[in-house]
Amino acid sequence: MSEHSGVSHGWQPGWFDLVSVMIDGMIANAGQQEAEAFLYNMGESLASRYPLPDARTVQDLERECNLQLARFNWGFVQITAEERALLIACHAFPAGDSARSAADWQAAFGAVMAGLLSGWLQGQGGSRKVPVTPEFNDGTTLCYRYQ
Repeated sequence: MSEHSGVSHGWQPGWFDLVSVMIDGMIANAGQQEAEAFLYNMGESLASRYPLPDARTVQDLERECNLQLARFNWGFVQITAEERALLIACHAFPAGDSARSAADWQAAFGAVMAGLLSGWLQGQGGSRKVPVTPEFNDGTTLCYRYQ
């Protein structure tokens, strides 16, 4: 069993390897920017498969996001409301494997996560024109702004 098999990351053996190989193939064939745009779109599609119930408060939204993320074993989010924006911090996301650099994996996973969050926010009545954009990645937390 490889070190990046399902046991260490909560994935079934083979699935993480398949995802990693697919991401490598996308980047090799289309380039990093196009691959990340595709992964963002896949995140939005995933949001439509796993929609959130209507949330009345930011705390409700955070709870519902975290219930879905727990199903995927993708960590959790903390959502902070600002006057005209939401800040979303993602913690304990899958670490990737040793076949890709941590930064490359985080960029790919981060694109999926941004799309997923965008889809969920659109499902709550948010506009498709308002992007979920990366704020920063410190290696352990992916942060986004919805504004």
